[in-house]
Amino acid sequence: MVQIHDKPLAGICVVSLEQAVAAPFATRQLADLGARVIKVERPGSGDFARRYDDTVHGLSSYFVWLNRSKESLTLDAKEPEGREVLGRLLERADVFVHNLGPGAVDRLGFGPAALAELNPRLISCAVTGYGSSGSWSQRKAYDLLIQCQTGLVSITGTPESGARVGISIADIAAGMYAYSGVLTALLTRATTGVVRSVEVSLFDALAEWMSQPAYYTRFGGNAPPRIGTHHATIAPYGAYAASDGREVLFSIQNDAEWRALCASFLEAPEVADDERFATSAARVRNRAALDELVSAAFARRTGGEVQELLDRLRIANAPINDVADFLQHPVLTERARWQEIDTPGGPADVLRPPAELAGVEPVMGRVPDLGEDTAAILGELGYDGPATEVLRASGVV
Repeated sequence: MVQIHDKPLAGICVVSLEQAVAAPFATRQLADLGARVIKVERPGSGDFARRYDDTVHGLSSYFVWLNRSKESLTLDAKEPEGREVLGRLLERADVFVHNLGPGAVDRLGFGPAALAELNPRLISCAVTGYGSSGSWSQRKAYDLLIQCQTGLVSITGTPESGARVGISIADIAAGMYAYSGVLTALLTRATTGVVRSVEVSLFDALAEWMSQPAYYTRFGGNAPPRIGTHHATIAPYGAYAASDGREVLFSIQNDAEWRALCASFLEAPEVADDERFATSAARVRNRAALDELVSAAFARRTGGEVQELLDRLRIANAPINDVADFLQHPVLTERARWQEIDTPGGPADVLRPPAELAGVEPVMGRVPDLGEDTAAILGELGYDGPATEVLRASGVV
């Protein structure tokens, strides 16, 4: 069995003043690769994401997803004694990740200049809402606010109403860029000796993911329409109801697929050369007429028959699964993508990280209880038992 010291990031220590989703997502992925991640939490309450819900043995589904393989240190960094503890941690750390409110880390005395003096090898990674400069830098930013600000909600949903994306997509985007930014900074430090800080904002991360509709709108003059499960700029590409009510989504990507669909699925080969539908752009312009043809073909078949025929034609398709269907998906079960980990309330099956490194097992450690590693970490920093109890009695830890 691969040991922890064989992991790609073994020996790397990450200290994280983190909460909610974006920063914890970045640091969990570092922990998956063997980095030691010390999660600093508020005494008594901890990361507020612990209480978003209580569905996983009394712990929130968000927290279990984002915080395995970490150590939990309770610390009030607003108190002088707490700042001293944090300073000792950062003196020994390789990476400092933080996503507190605007200006909070600077007010604690751990801004860029102070960190450079404290530990010249320390890589600082700031996850912000709208960046650290500009008139919006002091605004609070949550995932759905960013979805609204970047225009994502305006292109998601039905013609009648916009909708939020059903996952924390802005947080996830920012967490991914923070993760890759830290890895890049670690590589740069290892190969050149140069230490570079990292900054990622939720807005910039989701703005990057909005590039295609942004360019479409800027150069085409109109935003992509909001049309539910259908693709705004490719047709046919969407979900239709079969005779038994089962919805199946399929996609036509090229001319060969289009002709096969017309001949064998629509049972109207002449439609392939109809000037209204001969090209992808023409099909988008005449979407309503095209939908009538496709809907009629779906209505002649059950959902299973639709999928069987589309598979035979090698046309990509998928039923509209619900989350319960996804949990039992053969791509997960046949490839052993579920793995049991420990949580404070009991064992839980969680998904393995998507990037598989040959010969390396991800850490997949327990989800920490609030402050369970406080005494051990303070001991490493030189605080003996009585000193630790003084800090605990005063509410610093």
